[in-house]
Amino acid sequence: MSPLLRNTFAVLAGIVIGSVVNMGLITIGPSLIPPPAGVDTSSAEGLRAGIHLFEFKHFLTPFLAHALGTFAGALVAYLIATTRRAQKAYLVGGVFLLGGIAASLVIPAPAWFIATDLIVAYLPMAWLATKVGERRTANGER
Repeated sequence: MSPLLRNTFAVLAGIVIGSVVNMGLITIGPSLIPPPAGVDTSSAEGLRAGIHLFEFKHFLTPFLAHALGTFAGALVAYLIATTRRAQKAYLVGGVFLLGGIAASLVIPAPAWFIATDLIVAYLPMAWLATKVGERRTANGER
């Protein structure tokens, strides 16, 4: 497989895997930490109406979904890519950051959560994935 094709596949695979991890955590989140009674979390309007009832614990799952989804996707991209691996990992992190920015404009949340999410859950997780990827590839693992 040509390096260009493999690198393109690395980024696409990273986005897909990261999205699966993100959505998996978002899907199981309410069973781990149920939303406040009476809040409809199936729509932005329902969230907007009940967001004042959310506590800190209700924001843990979305944050972890964003952070772990980005980490997983960036790591996959790093491990699959043949050249400029960190660049591919950061590209995946950037795509997820753009998604996070878009979501913050549509899905209601407190400013502290939006700021923490956008600052910590995306590019720092891509950086961490590059560090883990460097260690794995230095040890001969792929």
